[in-house]
Amino acid sequence: MKSKLIKVAKDTNSFLKNFLKKQKKTELIPAMNYGLFSGGKRIRSKILLDIGFLFKVDYKTLIIIGSAVECIHAYSLIHDDLPCMDNDKMRRGKLSTHVKFGESTAVLAGNSLLTMAFEILTSLNLNISEKIKINLIKKLSECSGHLGIAGGQFLDLSFEKKNISKNKIIDMEIKKTGKLFSFCCMAPAIIKKKSLKEIKFFEKIGSDIGLLFQIADDLIDLKGSTKIAGKKTGKDKKRGKATLISLLGHKNAIKYSNNIKSKIIKDLKKYGSKSKNINETLNYILLRNK
Repeated sequence: MKSKLIKVAKDTNSFLKNFLKKQKKTELIPAMNYGLFSGGKRIRSKILLDIGFLFKVDYKTLIIIGSAVECIHAYSLIHDDLPCMDNDKMRRGKLSTHVKFGESTAVLAGNSLLTMAFEILTSLNLNISEKIKINLIKKLSECSGHLGIAGGQFLDLSFEKKNISKNKIIDMEIKKTGKLFSFCCMAPAIIKKKSLKEIKFFEKIGSDIGLLFQIADDLIDLKGSTKIAGKKTGKDKKRGKATLISLLGHKNAIKYSNNIKSKIIKDLKKYGSKSKNINETLNYILLRNK
């Protein structure tokens, strides 16, 4: 599993570095590079490839789409770390982008990575029809804005120090984390022109993977060390974050995440041995804090 993850990260980073090299040099490139190549595992790209494997989608095509997703993810982390958001000074064991380069530069670098994602999806390197490209851009836009990441972050901040229902927390976490995973799971089905029903099926799989990822992330904040997290832990409790762990408790949250994982595996059983890769990735997500 680890070697597969390393290969995906290497190939994704290679594409992104080449893409950035071809861009006209500006003062924002150093901050964009810093936020984009901060040592992330590229799990979203790995999920995209795992689902793509079910449909025999071309590897290079998936790496390019995954690169666009990683730009969106990097933008969201740069902005999440800002003092007006979660105020994190460290990210993956390094200074956050705004600490290293200043707040205004971090905001603009994040904005630039957001827009670069769509530039990647329109590039000639991506050898799929224009109609499918437009569909992918539409879906990724929805997952990134007020219906997805941005909307989820707003809810996350507004829920602090409040009693929030389970359904509202799940809705927030699906927007904040699940939507980007939904895109990764939908994209291969869209490329292969699958039915709307099948695309919706994979959208739901992605939401569930996002929930799984978020619970694992929150467990790291609760029980993990700063070394594992790459940033200060214990902040969720201090800030009064509304999470499934704060609502259900540590043991019940683990039980809930194991149930989600079992459901995903059951739902993908019809794809037979081809779903082995995704099962391995789910195990990796759950065991990150170990």
